[in-house]
Amino acid sequence: MNQQQYRPAGFRLLPPVVKNLLIINGLAFVLQILLQSSFGIDLADHMGLHYFASQAFRPWQFITYMFLHGDFGHLFFNMFALWMFGYALENIWGARRFLIYYFITGIGAGLIHYFVIFLDINPTVVAINHFISNPSTASLIDFIQSHQFRISEYSGIIYQEFMGFEDTYNILLNNPGDRQALQAAVNFMVDYREYFMNIPNVIGASGAVFGILLAFGMLFPNAYIYIYFLFPLKAKYFVILYGLAELIFGITGHGGNIAHFAHLGGMIFGFFLIKYWKRKGSLH
Repeated sequence: MNQQQYRPAGFRLLPPVVKNLLIINGLAFVLQILLQSSFGIDLADHMGLHYFASQAFRPWQFITYMFLHGDFGHLFFNMFALWMFGYALENIWGARRFLIYYFITGIGAGLIHYFVIFLDINPTVVAINHFISNPSTASLIDFIQSHQFRISEYSGIIYQEFMGFEDTYNILLNNPGDRQALQAAVNFMVDYREYFMNIPNVIGASGAVFGILLAFGMLFPNAYIYIYFLFPLKAKYFVILYGLAELIFGITGHGGNIAHFAHLGGMIFGFFLIKYWKRKGSLH
């Protein structure tokens, strides 16, 4: 198989874990749509993976976030890759080991993603905490000059609070010693801190899927994968190029809401888990 073109088996030959993961992800996507359209409930708000310091964070979100997707395209490409590469791994490893690998890489993806998020937003959280603990007009001015508020008319109740905060800020510019205005600013910043930490919310099976892709490249490095069904490329090079692309996109911020470092996290945890199994002599 290592020297041949890679062709995934048909759906009738799917092993149990891959088959059930496909079904569960599909059902979860339908449930997302039904709850949103019928009751206005955004399932991602409750089951997506929130930042660990946010009040919305729950430990089980490290599992549930993997079964939610932003749109049909997001779901389709993740499930297509799970089907395409996952069945080969499960047939080699067995259901138990494949499921362990899937969840460890998915959880690892979330950990790496939020480690990067921590590095990005923690300075802002520290600055907010400093102002709340030691409120002054000067420190508020310094914060506003260095921070861009991520608030729009679609941000919910915090938008109305922000409108009032702008008036408060103008009062403080004219009268820096106004205690009432300063307290109002503190009250807003307390609410804004929570809103700010609630913004990061990752969903999708991509981290685990990238872990599967990494595993396939390590186990079948010379198997040919056809890019866009036309261009043959060995799996090992395919994985390397994908990993480099995710690193570049993550650093440059290309792709908007795509969690590139989560993808890399799945690959990183998958790499070390496979190395660990190899060292124990229990990879196959």
